[in-house]
Amino acid sequence: MRRVMSILVENTSGVLSRVSGLFSRRGYNIVSLTVAETQDPKQSRMTVVADGDEQILTQIQNQLEKLEDVIGITTLRSREAVCRELMLIKVAADQKKRGAIMTIAEIFHAKVVDVSNDSIMMELTGNQDKLDSFLKLLVDYTIIEMVRTGVTGLPRADATDYSDNI
Repeated sequence: MRRVMSILVENTSGVLSRVSGLFSRRGYNIVSLTVAETQDPKQSRMTVVADGDEQILTQIQNQLEKLEDVIGITTLRSREAVCRELMLIKVAADQKKRGAIMTIAEIFHAKVVDVSNDSIMMELTGNQDKLDSFLKLLVDYTIIEMVRTGVTGLPRADATDYSDNI
């Protein structure tokens, strides 16, 4: 089972270590982790994606809620939240291949951010499935470098409620 948790925390040193430590002490891997300051510089939002069984993920969430720095936790479910990921990808592209790669980029609304004589770098934002589908279409091309930010997200307007998780 995969769970996406949006964790609102105090923006203090060591909070990332304390949160990630709860997962590692139980032997569970964090699939994706993003952290950034919110509109209030005293708070940060962490988006943690983890795999595990329901019991362990619930236990971890309960332990997270006990941390002093944690303000609230919301599970981001697909229909109740907007989740996105950013990918930068550099693909080998000589003059012959560039047109085909650009066509794939256009289909996925990828933005070309850098071009050289032998490569093209694109930026793509979307859900994980969209990024994975984009990569599948590039399987016949040489990917030189790639980086993905990991999932980040927020509950939809009618789903925002941290009160039941504090």
